Amino acid sequence: MLEGLRSTIEAIERKDRDLGRQMRRAGASVILNIAEGMGSMGGIRRERYRNALGSAREVQGCLDAARALGYVEHVVALGMPEVIGSLVKLTR
Repeated sequence: MLEGLRSTIEAIERKDRDLGRQMRRAGASVILNIAEGMGSMGGIRRERYRNALGSAREVQGCLDAARALGYVEHVVALGMPEVIGSLVKLTR
C-alpha cells in the first residue's frame, strides 16, 4: 500500500510539505504497528493493530484532504481497503 503511494506522497509534498510528511509518517506507522503487533500477545497485540488501523485511516484522510485542496486528482490507493478491512477484523 505505502509503496504504491510513494509518488502521490511526493506530489502532495511539493504542494504542502506538512501534509505530505504527515501522510508519510502515518503510512510508516501502519507498517511499524503491524510488525509490532505480530510480535505481541493479548491486549497489547490488539492495541498495536488498533494503532495501525488509525494510521491507515489517517493516510486515507490525507488523501481526501489532498484531493479536496486540489493537490492531486483521484487516487486509487491499491491495497488500502484490504489493509483497513484486515485491521478491522484483527481489532474485534
